[in-house]
Amino acid sequence: MDRLIYFDYAATTPVRREAVDAMMDALGRFGNPSSRYEYARQAAQRVREDREAVAKAFGCSPAELFFTSCGTEGDNWAIRRGVEANRRKGKHIVTTAVEHAAVLETCKDLERQGYEVTYLKPDRAGRVTVEQLAAALRPDTALVSMMLVNNETGAILPVAECVKAVKAFDPAILFHCDAVQGFLKTPEPLVKLGADLVAISGHKVGGPKGIGALYIKKGVRLRPLLTGGGQEEGLRSGTEATAQIAGFAAAVRANVAAPGRLERTAAMKEYALEQLKAALPKLEVISAGDVPHICAITLPGYKSEVIVRVLGDQGVCVSSGSACHKGKPSHVFAAMGLPKRWLDGALRLSFSPDTTREEADALTRALRDAAGSLFTTLS
Repeated sequence: MDRLIYFDYAATTPVRREAVDAMMDALGRFGNPSSRYEYARQAAQRVREDREAVAKAFGCSPAELFFTSCGTEGDNWAIRRGVEANRRKGKHIVTTAVEHAAVLETCKDLERQGYEVTYLKPDRAGRVTVEQLAAALRPDTALVSMMLVNNETGAILPVAECVKAVKAFDPAILFHCDAVQGFLKTPEPLVKLGADLVAISGHKVGGPKGIGALYIKKGVRLRPLLTGGGQEEGLRSGTEATAQIAGFAAAVRANVAAPGRLERTAAMKEYALEQLKAALPKLEVISAGDVPHICAITLPGYKSEVIVRVLGDQGVCVSSGSACHKGKPSHVFAAMGLPKRWLDGALRLSFSPDTTREEADALTRALRDAAGSLFTTLS
């Protein structure tokens, strides 16, 4: 193929032209926002305006939004400092077995420090219920962490309902949400979830890598994860990444100003799944996804890592849902209890408003040809 056919938007997105332009402008205006002279004050004003843009899309006050380097930093900050803030309540954490590694590995690290973690197991669709969470709560529960959108299945977890259940049980329990795949991909502003702490990331929405944000609800007190010069109201020290912040905010503004983007994305996903099922009778849909941009499929009897490599050689980019760390199956699909043949052949496809039918057709041809050639090889 003579051009890139990209179906891995859940991994990262192309940096939008608006974001590139904003970053170039910010790089040219290099003043340090923490300095006291006029040139620096201009940079500080730009950061304030960019914070306001991201906060507006989130639905919160700018005073509740703190820039981070990525979603992983936001998750770590929220969980580690959240349980610390609630240490007098107890050392019990509730999360799900399908969280991103940024949450799961943090919880495992805390287990080594003496915390007890309950991992809620999903059903075959990758979902957990409010009833499961409510049954797991204890008097010594300090924090609950639940993602909004699963990055491998596209399933939406019932965060808003779970927040209500947690607060009804004990308002002092902190609720953290990894909303990296949900920010600007779900119709409601994230503030309506009601969570105390929410992490988001710039490069999932057309911004640059190296920038994210953590929402800290008014009244929630966390110690800084990074200490130093006192930037971000003393909660996240380090010279502000003005160019990345500008790019993040510009990408957010561009998304907000693009009507119908979620509907276009959903339509392209539906079309692609129709074409794939027609061309590959053995293909099974693991999850059609609740959000517009993610779905998971499998070709039982094939190895996903081999399919990804074969497609990649043709310029077609998809993600393996089963080739996780050291060749082990995806922890998400394993937690769902899928058969091994399904686990082995699992693939994640993810879309954008710019995905075209021509690209979906090219993906279908490439996957059909790859399956055919691999079948011949295996035979």
